[in-house]
Amino acid sequence: MIKAKLASAFAAIALVLAPGAAFAQKQKDDTPPVAFGDNAEKPDEDAAPAVARTYNPINYDPAVDPENIWVLDLSNGQRVKIRLQADWAPGHVERIKTLTRAGFYDGVVFHRVIEGFMAQGGDPTGTGQGGSELPDLKAEFNPMPHVRGTLSMARATEDDSANSQFFIVFYPRFSLDKKYTNFGRVIENMEAVDAIVRGEPPTAPTYIVQASIAADGKALPPPPAAAVAEDAPVTADMLKAGSAK
Repeated sequence: MIKAKLASAFAAIALVLAPGAAFAQKQKDDTPPVAFGDNAEKPDEDAAPAVARTYNPINYDPAVDPENIWVLDLSNGQRVKIRLQADWAPGHVERIKTLTRAGFYDGVVFHRVIEGFMAQGGDPTGTGQGGSELPDLKAEFNPMPHVRGTLSMARATEDDSANSQFFIVFYPRFSLDKKYTNFGRVIENMEAVDAIVRGEPPTAPTYIVQASIAADGKALPPPPAAAVAEDAPVTADMLKAGSAK
């Protein structure tokens, strides 16, 4: 009886010391915790639910919210109105308003205008290398698409390098989405944007005669209509056939 008990004890000790058992124990200890069952992270019941951000649609009525209508009187004799979307990119809209009210954009050319792509301006040096004395802006990338008439901010390589230069898109360029800050849309007279002289730089660039915010009431008066030449009076002599020679 005693021998049987001792044999059972020795068998149990041998099983514990067996290589397979040691490996199994080690494997169990090294197994990383997983996010299931008792190891799952418990939700914070007091945390506020995440709120999805919404973006207001474009309002194409220039009479609505004139504080956010950017008016560009161009050297081609045309006026463009652009809706500034402060809910999309508040910092960029505020920058445009600040510079506009300081007269920064008056006389500034569109220095880079690419057919089928966009018209870029906002550099007082006209070289594409300049900007304002204000600090660069933090990027406000958003999911709004770069479609025809989009107003977006130009920048250097770094995301947070936009300052004063902007561009207006001729045709959709979705590759720019979430890489450049989209902050407005042309709502009146896109044809005037289409008429901006092309070139990198253009030989005779179109420029902004005056930029203003509609609420300030500083838009230039429309250019006078071209005078219509009056027809000369018709006389009897004018109706005579030429004499034969």
